[in-house]
Amino acid sequence: MIRFGTGGWRAVIGDDFIRENIQKVAAGVCALVRQEGCANVPVVIGYDRRFLSSQASVWIAEVLCAHGICVHLIGRSTPTPLIMYLVKEKGYRYGLEVTASHNPSQYNGIKLIVPEGRDASAECTAGLEKLIDSLPADEPKAMPLQKAADAGLVRYLKNPFNDYIDSIMNSLDTEAIRSRGLRILFDPMHGSGAYPLNTVLTSCRCTIDLMNSNKDAFFGGMDPAPGASQLTELRHRVICDRYDLGIALDGDGDRLGIIAPDGEYLSANKILVMLYYYLHEYKGWRGPVVRNLATTHMLDRVAAGLGEKCYEVPVGFKWISARMDEVDAVLGGESSGGLTVRGHIHGKDSVYAGSLFVEMVSKIGKPLSAYWSELERRFGHFCMEEENLRLDPEVKERIKRMIMETGSLPEFPDRPDRKVLRVSYEDGCKVYFENAFVICRFSGTEPLLRIFAEDTKSAGAKELIKCWIKHIKENLN
Repeated sequence: MIRFGTGGWRAVIGDDFIRENIQKVAAGVCALVRQEGCANVPVVIGYDRRFLSSQASVWIAEVLCAHGICVHLIGRSTPTPLIMYLVKEKGYRYGLEVTASHNPSQYNGIKLIVPEGRDASAECTAGLEKLIDSLPADEPKAMPLQKAADAGLVRYLKNPFNDYIDSIMNSLDTEAIRSRGLRILFDPMHGSGAYPLNTVLTSCRCTIDLMNSNKDAFFGGMDPAPGASQLTELRHRVICDRYDLGIALDGDGDRLGIIAPDGEYLSANKILVMLYYYLHEYKGWRGPVVRNLATTHMLDRVAAGLGEKCYEVPVGFKWISARMDEVDAVLGGESSGGLTVRGHIHGKDSVYAGSLFVEMVSKIGKPLSAYWSELERRFGHFCMEEENLRLDPEVKERIKRMIMETGSLPEFPDRPDRKVLRVSYEDGCKVYFENAFVICRFSGTEPLLRIFAEDTKSAGAKELIKCWIKHIKENLN
């Protein structure tokens, strides 16, 4: 069965990510378009650099065209934020991006972008799944791409990056960046974010050196996720060659990783706190901040200290963008590395986020280490730890029943700071303590149980994770 998670439909290439299923998704989109009576509005299709992505975009287009739906194609790999931007600014009804984002190289998938350039809601994808499940026997049908082009159903977009790049540059203090003249080592991790971010920073007169910028379907043998373990080479080169900054993007350009000049890997949590404070205090943007429930509570401290509020939502950027609109938030983000800001697209965009971070470094007038130390002195010190457990379907269902149906919790240490203040089952199970939390939830994109914990000390966060792992193992035996 084809099922959409928090980041679209993802599947292993050759198992479920095959031509038949890809065309079924496309046929489902056709049914959705007809159901909404908007078959006269074009659909834009993009793809990342993964194996089969380019060909899959053609298979999707051929199905749409067979149903008389005009498609706009981009003749090169594209980051997901570009497709979101095009849907938002050009008025497309839907956009489709062939990508598995940060997943391992054996995966590929499809993201559905809905009106206003948003991630499809859970209601939308649930409806799409039903349409796919109920396709008639003669579906999916396809029209050869050349025949569709001859019939005027295919249009190839020329220079689709220009307006997107200009919109980012128009929002930046380019003079401040030019004046600083940073040397930056950029690692797009063989992904589709290489061109736009390199163009933005080069246009701002930064000196940019590239690594891992070529197309590689195996991503150099690593997962295209800008986490600390994947950026050891970037870190080493930043230190040895004395760069002012190291920047990394994931496979489809919507997640960001930063290496400071001293070689420190800046977690997404730190990036979010730094940028929110910068936008609020240095640029004068007033308003709240939005985070998902697996993201640092330091944002809550910062917001409260600035006379603002931090809003918590479930995992999935669609929840962040929706709440940002409701409360007119300055920034919204998640600990996995994605963020956006007020006035930009309604999805995470690390091309923009990386550019904004460069502006911040250029303007704060102090080293990043000093900047972060000031924030910790004012708002407190927090450490987040994470553990992932890979589970087979049977075990997953047993754990799900244990957590969600019986409400079974671990035995936490008998200390005043481990008194449970409340428990939320909005998305997995999140237990709140004073100045700490632990959350146990299933990934929406991989067969993993993710456990996140935050405390004022790393040892405390690790202790909370161990409590959950012990509890799970005891109940599975």
